[in-house]
Amino acid sequence: MIRPHVASVLVDDQSRAEAFYVGTLGLAKAADIAIGEGRWLTVQGGDGQGVELLLEPTGYDFARDYQRALYVHGVPAMSLRCDDLNAEVERLTGLGVCFRGEPTPGSQSAPATAIVEDGCGNLIMLVEG
Repeated sequence: MIRPHVASVLVDDQSRAEAFYVGTLGLAKAADIAIGEGRWLTVQGGDGQGVELLLEPTGYDFARDYQRALYVHGVPAMSLRCDDLNAEVERLTGLGVCFRGEPTPGSQSAPATAIVEDGCGNLIMLVEG
């Protein structure tokens, strides 16, 4: 059986990304290995389970251009699932996290969502469910 192991999101500053994804969102650091000027820095669910998310430095012009284009056009770089979106929005707002607009309520055909800025050049969609 094949299943996802590592996915990545481009970040413009790995230290700031670590602070946000681990310190603010509550994900667990899975790996932190120095590689050249960057790090192989991965996080995963707060319980230390699931697919690892590589906080990948934008080391190439094309990577920075791609990341910036997504951000400028309001396209989330990825989505993260949470159990209670309203509780997370309240918690993260209290921590000073910037949201793009109000959360979208869920329906029978679509889950509730909210778009958050990660402070590292990305928009991240939080999805309840």
